[in-house]
This record gives sequence, C-alpha cells and structure tokens, in this order.
Amino acid sequence: MEADEELCLCFHVTRRKVENFIRLEKPRRLGQLADCYGVGTGCGWCRPFLKRLFEAAQTQAAADLPASEDYARGRKDYVHAGGGTPPPGATPVD
Repeated sequence: MEADEELCLCFHVTRRKVENFIRLEKPRRLGQLADCYGVGTGCGWCRPFLKRLFEAAQTQAAADLPASEDYARGRKDYVHAGGGTPPPGATPVD
C-alpha cells in the first residue's frame, strides 16, 4: 500500500495521514489513533493494519501492508462475512 492510498476505507483516511498522526501526536495507546479522522471506528477492517503501523512506529521499523487491491478485496470479504458494517459514505464493498 502506497502512502497516499486509503487505509481506512470507511472514513477515507490515507496511510500517510495515519503515519503523520503517529509521528506528530505520538499516541501512547493504539485506541488513540481514532483521533485521526475516526480511523478504526467504522467497519473495523483497518484495525489490524493500524496496529501494524502503530507497532512499527514504536520500534522505528517499516510496516508491511498489503497492496491496495488485495486490501480492498480483503475488506469486501470481511464485510460480506459479517465482520463489520461500513458507515454511510464509506467506500462501497460491491
């Protein structure tokens, strides 16, 4: 996933925004990332990936995230399997 691609498909928040939030705001807990435009509070699909970014920032390592096409396909499967419900205005799951 590239920096300007959406990490939170519910609230249209890019990876870059989340990484900058972590860098500038220095959240102490993973749940504080929700203060970054509500990431992780929609369908829930992005939460494991937010955790990867959060933990990578703590160790100053690179976070491994899937390609955007695989990421979107995974979210679609997650939502169709009953994993969560995207809010109004979220990227459609088809």
